[in-house]
Amino acid sequence: MIYRDNISLQTTGHRDIHDLTSEVSTIVDRSGIAQGLAHIFNIGSTGSIGTIEFEPGLQHDLPEILDQLIPSGRHYGHEQAWHDGNAHSHLQATILGPSLTVPIEDGKLLLGTWQQIFHLECDVRPRNRVVVVTIYGE
Repeated sequence: MIYRDNISLQTTGHRDIHDLTSEVSTIVDRSGIAQGLAHIFNIGSTGSIGTIEFEPGLQHDLPEILDQLIPSGRHYGHEQAWHDGNAHSHLQATILGPSLTVPIEDGKLLLGTWQQIFHLECDVRPRNRVVVVTIYGE
């Protein structure tokens, strides 16, 4: 069986991070699937999905490290094509990736105690995001 639903997010721009764990858990509950997989996918090339311990220190540290690795203001080829100031956003989101797959066991997400699902906005502008959650299983 396959069940699909969406999560809508309004982000405030670069570094805005959201805990999606409860929304994804609710979708798993609604699906009625006891054993399977939850696939969480961000539509768009400047947002990312992952897992982290969703606590204030790491909410600050993750975007900070990304900004150190791939800072804004460099002369990226994307800027020469589009002049929109968000080449670093695309590159940061690419490193983290747009999706995540989490096992489902006994109708629940199989996550560690300190492991939550997050969405990180890498774009420089606020965005209306759609995160697609597809549940596969039985």
